[in-house]
Amino acid sequence: MQRGVTELLKKAHLTTAQYNVLRVLRGAGADGLACGQVGERLIRHDPDVTRLVDRLARRGFVVRARERTDRRVVRTRITERGLELLASLDGPIDALHEEQLGYMSESQLSELSSLLAKASTEG
Repeated sequence: MQRGVTELLKKAHLTTAQYNVLRVLRGAGADGLACGQVGERLIRHDPDVTRLVDRLARRGFVVRARERTDRRVVRTRITERGLELLASLDGPIDALHEEQLGYMSESQLSELSSLLAKASTEG
């Protein structure tokens, strides 16, 4: 299943880790997140979130700015360009998931989701 997503993202010149960072930042909204907060929300732990964010910033998908109240904190926010990229990927990703899992019933998908969540917290 992961191979299909990887191949789809490769066409957009994104890694799965970069894609997940963009999704986390889209979910964070206009306030953005500090780098450590991005790392905490990733599905797969990546020890070098800063490097991922650097690459995304160079491509114009995210911006970083120091907090005025606490200069130690650097907030990362997704840009309009990053939002547009994600929007262009939403349909193809949904279609891929439908192709991969569309044969399963809602109850089977719910059970699969529960089992995966359990495995990720206990593993």
